[in-house]
Amino acid sequence: MAIGAALAVAAFVVVACSGSVSEVPSEAPTTSTGGSSGPRPTAPTASATSSATPTRTATATPSPSPDYLSSLVASASGEGHLQPGSDPSALAVPILIADKLNNRVIIVDPQGRVIWQYPRPGDLKPGETFAVPDDAFFTPDGKQIVATEEDDEIIRVIDLQTHTVTYHYGTAGIAAATAGHVHHPDDALMLPGGTIMSADIMNCRLIAIPAGGTDISRQFGDGQCVHNPPASYGSPNGAFPLADGNFLVTEINGSWIDEISPKGELKWSVRLPSVAYPSDTNEVRPGVYLTVDYSASGQIVEFDNTGKILWRYAPTGAQALDHPSLALPLPNGDVLANDDYNHRVIVVDPRMNQIVWQYGVDHVAGDAPGLLANPDGVDLYPPDSLMITHAATVGRP
Repeated sequence: MAIGAALAVAAFVVVACSGSVSEVPSEAPTTSTGGSSGPRPTAPTASATSSATPTRTATATPSPSPDYLSSLVASASGEGHLQPGSDPSALAVPILIADKLNNRVIIVDPQGRVIWQYPRPGDLKPGETFAVPDDAFFTPDGKQIVATEEDDEIIRVIDLQTHTVTYHYGTAGIAAATAGHVHHPDDALMLPGGTIMSADIMNCRLIAIPAGGTDISRQFGDGQCVHNPPASYGSPNGAFPLADGNFLVTEINGSWIDEISPKGELKWSVRLPSVAYPSDTNEVRPGVYLTVDYSASGQIVEFDNTGKILWRYAPTGAQALDHPSLALPLPNGDVLANDDYNHRVIVVDPRMNQIVWQYGVDHVAGDAPGLLANPDGVDLYPPDSLMITHAATVGRP
């Protein structure tokens, strides 16, 4: 790890912080940000506004790293299970899916084949559980996965090659704000050096957990569950890295989006009144951001830091989104999203406002090949994964 990155992480975690926190924030949800599925439409109806929608182009598949990941891709064979009309070239790499109600995380390649799964039969030790994973992200070295079991109050780090849990924070089934506990943790991300940053929704705080830690080393938010950053946050459900080294925080209460520095300083804050329940906001490119509306009539929205909507995907009728909880930009300009309650993961081409890739069958939950059950999180395969692409800058002041 470079000295600059080490200093950045040290600056982020050096200040220990504690304080009284509320375990039941006002307006906070009592369930996690969940999902849906369905067959790929040929031309869904959508509302759209765009000043700079990228042209969709195919991208070459990079060589995943480390070697174990490459071997997974190379060993894939057999029939894929994409929905009719899906274009495998819409994805340059496989994707990681937190398949919540199937109690598993899986890696699916662009052809729709499951090439890795946790847990497999026999992976769990006696007494060990793995329940309702709602998000999962690769670590900065690409060798592990950080999974949040939001409704089971625990964060786990899973080694890809050995299929074992190497670390956990929280106690399954026990919600609290005391040392070693969380209350609806969401979108836990490992920074270079091993620190885990997570939104702790019902405790209305963002927390930093040092590598192997039994208590947090830094806390943002005093637990008041109202929008008043940097003092307090209204049920934050994500803190995603930005290219400038800062973090983008999503507040459920009031539909607020905030940029904060690694020291917790507020850079800007904007409200999106057109989004009822913002979820997991992240960056498309500097100055352009992506969020989803975790609602029955869901939407995917690009916007700027003034709150101006640059693009919106909100199909109606049979193809309406149903509680999408995360969307990520793809290198080719498309958008990857889990459509939770429709039991599907989709790729949307913003230029055509059309789904061009889909895994999962609309409105059909299951664990057979080609099926999902409330998929609640996605990440791209290394080296395009969220934390690998941000490893050089994340946490820098």
